[in-house]
Amino acid sequence: MSSVLWENDEPVTELDISVPAWIEQDISPYTVAAINQGGCASGSYMPAVTYYQARETMSDYGDDVLDYIEEAYGELPPLPKGESWSGMAVFYLSVAVELWAAGVEDELIDALDDEDAA
Repeated sequence: MSSVLWENDEPVTELDISVPAWIEQDISPYTVAAINQGGCASGSYMPAVTYYQARETMSDYGDDVLDYIEEAYGELPPLPKGESWSGMAVFYLSVAVELWAAGVEDELIDALDDEDAA
């Protein structure tokens, strides 16, 4: 993982990186690096693991989140046994955020390298 991500806390949207509506629009390269290193459950992206916030996000964007996951995997990953509604929101939102972060990492590195070269 490039250290250039860890050194930048400006919103990725300022680098012309598209951010889905179900992710906070001010997410930074630093946060993307943290998600890719430890996943959402590490506390790197609290809106995906805080029950209240995850439920609210899934209430507003749940279909989009699930479609995003299905496009990546072909199907939804199975829930852990005995998961609550809140736990389900956290699980699927975390999966989607982690997928997005992994998919955007190279694009972010390139954008930051281009910005440094300019």
